Amino acid sequence: MKLIPAIDLLDGRCVRLLHGDFNKVTHYPPTAVELAGEYADAGAQWLHVVDLAASRDGTDADTSALFNLLGNTKQSVQTGGGVRGADDVSRRLDAGAARVVVGSLSVTDTKGFTGWLEKFGNDKLVAALDIRFDEKGIPWPRIHGWTSRGDRDMWQLLDELVAGGLRHLLCTDISRDGALSGPNLNLYTDITGRYPGLQLQASGGVSSLTDIQQLGPTGAAGVITGKALLEKRFSVAEALEVMK
Repeated sequence: MKLIPAIDLLDGRCVRLLHGDFNKVTHYPPTAVELAGEYADAGAQWLHVVDLAASRDGTDADTSALFNLLGNTKQSVQTGGGVRGADDVSRRLDAGAARVVVGSLSVTDTKGFTGWLEKFGNDKLVAALDIRFDEKGIPWPRIHGWTSRGDRDMWQLLDELVAGGLRHLLCTDISRDGALSGPNLNLYTDITGRYPGLQLQASGGVSSLTDIQQLGPTGAAGVITGKALLEKRFSVAEALEVMK
């Protein structure tokens, strides 16, 4: 299992949102390049970067901070936020991203996304599904900043994505995101059990080294953690030691 520290960028600054709410923003002092360097020096080989401005503002967004970061990192970077077309994917890959993370479009235009898997290669793209459970316990993907629900439940969607060649899946339980309440172990165990060929990245709720230890048996290939590192609940070095 790989440790993937997360950096969220908003207006050029490192931030965290609570449950994706732009009205609940916490700012952190390091610059993104400084923070990425600290994580790399501590041994993290990957970095997850979300450009929240691109998600919020679309084509009008100032993405200079993201592209500056892509040009100044020591580790491999996967980046998402505001990816709306093949040109967005190409620009980020050309700028140095190792993978591009696609959220809402993987839900709303699944055929288009699986076409990208063929065009760019399935190791270059990550489908990011943000999940909320209904009253029956069925997981549904949320789209467009979590403001609406996809037209298929997560299992129906994953059947189509996996058949289309999906290799990398990032899955977030929205109720856990930014809340430091622990990851949804049952959800990740269910996903890897149904789709053993997927490289699953667990995201949301990681607050302690114990959480990381407990993710191991779920079969997740990676764990994304942002807020816990920023608030120094554990260090990259400590997390890597636990993962050994």
